[in-house]
Amino acid sequence: MLLLTEYRTDHLTLPNRVVMAPMTRLRSRPDGSPTADVADYYAQRAAAGLIVTEGIWPHSSGQSEAWVPGLQTDAHVAAWRRVTEAVHAAGGRIFAQLMHGGRKGHPLARIDGTLPAGPSAVSDDDVLHLIDGGKARSLTPRAMTRADIAATIEQYAAAARNALKAGFDGVEIHGANSYLVHQFLADNTNLRTDEYGGSNTNRLRFALEVTDAVAAEVGSRRTAIRLSPGNPQFGMREDDPAPLYRALVAELARRDLAYLHLIDNDDYPALIDLRPRWTGPLIANVGENRDATDAAAAEGVLRRGHADLVSFGRAFISNPDLVQRITHNHPLAPIREDVLYGRTAAGYTDYPVWDAAARHNSSAA
Repeated sequence: MLLLTEYRTDHLTLPNRVVMAPMTRLRSRPDGSPTADVADYYAQRAAAGLIVTEGIWPHSSGQSEAWVPGLQTDAHVAAWRRVTEAVHAAGGRIFAQLMHGGRKGHPLARIDGTLPAGPSAVSDDDVLHLIDGGKARSLTPRAMTRADIAATIEQYAAAARNALKAGFDGVEIHGANSYLVHQFLADNTNLRTDEYGGSNTNRLRFALEVTDAVAAEVGSRRTAIRLSPGNPQFGMREDDPAPLYRALVAELARRDLAYLHLIDNDDYPALIDLRPRWTGPLIANVGENRDATDAAAAEGVLRRGHADLVSFGRAFISNPDLVQRITHNHPLAPIREDVLYGRTAAGYTDYPVWDAAARHNSSAA
């Protein structure tokens, strides 16, 4: 199976082509530091060719909701170092995903109590977790000034520096799924008429400036980006994504990045259209807004030459030994939805591996 073969470039050596996709799980302390359970969670899944963490805010003003972790302070760095050390001790590799909420946020969901800000004053209908345990919709954001944009780009750079201090192998910029970089790219969330809006060239500017700032701190080959062209999630609208993303990928391809993480879409076949325009490693995600990715679907993507690696999301939540299960064709365990976003190890680090599950089932019988 191609999915289980080694993948090697001059800057990446991965034992297989199974990538753990970034997934928000909300296991952090009140200050945004990941809990001890987070280290266990990722270490359990270290057999993946590569792990990409859940989205981590680069600055508290970009916290999308309560209990999302940060990478801003010394305490954050120390806590994430425990995670990376656990993953490396288990033989794994791990990139930190930097995720700024932009317009997505609420003062009662943030440790600093600030209002959200995005490219334009366009609200997000997403329902967020609040610090007190309740939920609320995002408030209408204020439009970011040029000074806000410059400060935010530096915050990404500072968080990237912290990622290396914490022992991460690299940084993935979250440019997808309705978060800040995506908001600058999309038609309905970027209504600006300055150099960051209007034409396709201008709407690319923020994504490229963030990428360049991160690469300047950690090196281009430790810098990656995730994109979701045409993804309608959380009310995003991109009426004609092909010209915009062709131009963006062409620019990114000149930067010698670690990889491009690309989410496919039913309305716009991003993998087919953009793969020929990308010269570096490409990770495909084909489960967004679709059935969860399984081994057969992933193998098909690789065999068709649409990507070099494939990221799995939901399958990794309930199967810490996903690579082993794929290897031996074992069935996958289902997710316990009621504790998906819990505050404890339940539904997080207590999913059994196959051998333990088999022994438990045998004893129960």
